[in-house]
Amino acid sequence: MSGLEEYMLPCVNKTLFGIDCTGCGTQRAALLLFRGQFTEAFYMYPAIYLMLFLVVFLLINLFVKFKHDHKIKIGLIILTASVMAGSYIIKMYHLFHLTN
Repeated sequence: MSGLEEYMLPCVNKTLFGIDCTGCGTQRAALLLFRGQFTEAFYMYPAIYLMLFLVVFLLINLFVKFKHDHKIKIGLIILTASVMAGSYIIKMYHLFHLTN
């Protein structure tokens, strides 16, 4: 990537235990996204687009109230968390499956 990686926050979980956390890859995916490398951002962290959509919805919802906005927020949070958990499980499966 570039010199911006020097300023990224380290993962405490990976530093202490040597294993990625569910958020590992978010900063690098965001950087790829801002560079216009959309496919690479998805492969780096599949939940990046859902997280971005959730944040944009929450920001808009601060100023514009929607009918059933609470249900939409809960649905987006559950969907985003599910994708995060699913991609983490797949990553860990491949990591431990390859090392055994």
